[in-house]
Amino acid sequence: MSKSRVIASGSVRIVGGTLRRSRLEVPDARGLRPTPDRVRETVFNWLAPVIEGARCLDLFAGTGALGLEAMSRGAAACVFVERDRNLCALLEQNVTRLKVDHAEVRCDDAGSYLSSPAQPFDVVFLDPPFTSNLWTDAAARLEAGGWLSAQAFIHVEGPPDAAITLPENWALHREGQAGTVRYALYRRVGADPLS
Repeated sequence: MSKSRVIASGSVRIVGGTLRRSRLEVPDARGLRPTPDRVRETVFNWLAPVIEGARCLDLFAGTGALGLEAMSRGAAACVFVERDRNLCALLEQNVTRLKVDHAEVRCDDAGSYLSSPAQPFDVVFLDPPFTSNLWTDAAARLEAGGWLSAQAFIHVEGPPDAAITLPENWALHREGQAGTVRYALYRRVGADPLS
């Protein structure tokens, strides 16, 4: 039996940082919808004060555009979680080609990954396939499972009409909309109101 090939249907570019202008192939894969350049630029402008040295999690990585953008802009490390084996292979190739250190690609389902022992992250990218309705479950697991540092930032991307329930201690920091994509940055607020 032959391996299935990843067929490119386009590309996205890394917008800023040391890898600026680097291209990432976008394969023709069901449900794959990379975050547009304009949205990434806005989100990373919001994250500029905290991305340097941050530990990041790109939970539904796809092409890895969000996590690679974070690494390009000075994040200390990033774990990329993607269940599609072809996308994992492409992501590993891109990490090697771009010489990105401290990047770990995990070919795993997000739910399975979040069931493993937790390590806290400073920035999490929560951008599942829009038809999957996985935001609420993933957000609850991130919060309850110890995956978030005390004042973590969480980028949530979805359709404007998606019914997404997030943990009560995730405070909206900034939000925007580009076409059929609503994107928002939340900050985790500790139980202590003075923190």
